[in-house]
Amino acid sequence: MCRANPQVLLYLLKICETVSEINKLKILNDPIYGFISITNPLVYDLIQHPYFQRLRRISQMGLSYLVYPGAHHTRFHHALGCMHIMQKTIQVLKFKGVEISEEEENALCIAILLHDIGHGPFSHAMEHSIVENISHENISILFMDSLNKTFDGRLSLAIQIFKGNYHRKFMLQLISSQLDMDRMDYLKRDSFYSGVAEGNINSERLIQMFNVKDDMLVIEEKGIYSVEKFLVARRLMYWQAYLHKTSVAAELVLTRILKRAKELTHNNKILPASEPLQFFLKNKIEADDFNDEVLKTFSYLDDFDIISAIKSWQFNDDFVLSELSKMIINRDLPKIRMQAEKVSKEEVSALRRNIIQKQGITEKEAEYFVFRGKIKNQAYNKQGEPIHILKKDRTIEDVVDASDQLNLKALSKEVTKYYLCFPKVLLEKAAI
Repeated sequence: MCRANPQVLLYLLKICETVSEINKLKILNDPIYGFISITNPLVYDLIQHPYFQRLRRISQMGLSYLVYPGAHHTRFHHALGCMHIMQKTIQVLKFKGVEISEEEENALCIAILLHDIGHGPFSHAMEHSIVENISHENISILFMDSLNKTFDGRLSLAIQIFKGNYHRKFMLQLISSQLDMDRMDYLKRDSFYSGVAEGNINSERLIQMFNVKDDMLVIEEKGIYSVEKFLVARRLMYWQAYLHKTSVAAELVLTRILKRAKELTHNNKILPASEPLQFFLKNKIEADDFNDEVLKTFSYLDDFDIISAIKSWQFNDDFVLSELSKMIINRDLPKIRMQAEKVSKEEVSALRRNIIQKQGITEKEAEYFVFRGKIKNQAYNKQGEPIHILKKDRTIEDVVDASDQLNLKALSKEVTKYYLCFPKVLLEKAAI
């Protein structure tokens, strides 16, 4: 028997390791940007992790597909798109002389890749329904901390930047600001998949106009019209897509379905549901309850758990749960009326009395079918982190002050609309 040369074995082992690393350098095809490159083995491993793969089963636009049939894209699409434009932005900034180390570059790409990993089923639609008093951003940090342990601390800088604890503040602005990678991708992507053309933006132009001055992310003055278009597109997308009245009605019904399911479960009624969903129906989970086991259970929960449960619940003998579930499954949503003034208590009470008489339900049950509320839209918050315009004389000005368009001042004002929801069956008796 021939004895292998140790040096040869070591050489072969290195070749195998190199091949393994090369196999992690992938190119993905994206309908928005074309080819997206994964050039870092750690990023590849993060994408392959079950926590991130779960985002394939989380809808980007919640129940908006009930209005726009094409809006079936996921948080997985969005996260990859954000990483891609972060890569492009870093290239532009480095070309303009901004020093960004390889470690910082990797951290920025990881931070934006994982920024939405904490979303629950149907994204924002159920943010405070599955769990309470904790935002998806905080859950994202919990996931990042968990992944950081798995990957031996290699996410530490990304987490530091994401939390705003890194000394280079412009890096946080790339991830979370009024003109960040997140907003640039979701406007362009959601516009594409929904078909709402008014939301389309020129992200390529915006990226080319980025710069850094005094550790602040700025847009060069010649890019100001692209920023104006971005803000107008954001306002229109909110009214036409994210806050479309039918989408709002569907999401309100969805949250009430879960509320009713929790109520019935706490009254010892057994409802068919997956194990992860059963856990969150039975237990009130808040920020302080999120230990490693709860986080793992949350990671098993996605849109399919909710839809599967609702399909079963439409046949439940509880009238409220059954009727609300049918509204989602059959897209037979309640009537929703938007108006500029608050809806009066008297009008709500009158409609509830009507549904009580018509369906023979209790006053508490009627609250699930007739309700009011409000929605807000503000394309640009002048009191928050401003969008900085770098003028030709090297001074910096807020985009609203630098713009010659008066409509930007209007876009910075918060607009509130009030809604009233009630079953369509009441249209016969209520003069509304």
